[in-house]
Parts: sequence; C-alpha cells; structure tokens
Amino acid sequence: MDHRLAGIVACPVCHGKLDYHPQEQELICKPDRLAFSIHEGIPVLLENEARSLTADES
Repeated sequence: MDHRLAGIVACPVCHGKLDYHPQEQELICKPDRLAFSIHEGIPVLLENEARSLTADES
C-alpha cells in the first residue's frame, strides 16, 4: 500500500488515525481495537470486515 494513502485514510467508525502495519498488511485503529485488512494494495475499510484486536495486540 502506498504510504501517502496510509497517511490520509481514516477509521470508518471513529474517523480517527489508522496505523499502518506492513508485515500484517493491516490498518489498525487502536481506540476501536479494529484491524482493517489490505487486499492487493487496497484497504478494506468496512466495519463488518474488520478483525477485532485481542488484548495482547491492543
């Protein structure tokens, strides 16, 4: 995913900042404890498609 895009996308739930994790190919919203996947360079910013973070990941 383009790093410029990672800097402008926002969480669809709280509209807050997302942290890019290139190893996992995910965008993380820490306040909502959600991980949004990235498929073929395109972030999937759908709440019902997001993965909930575990307590260890938060």
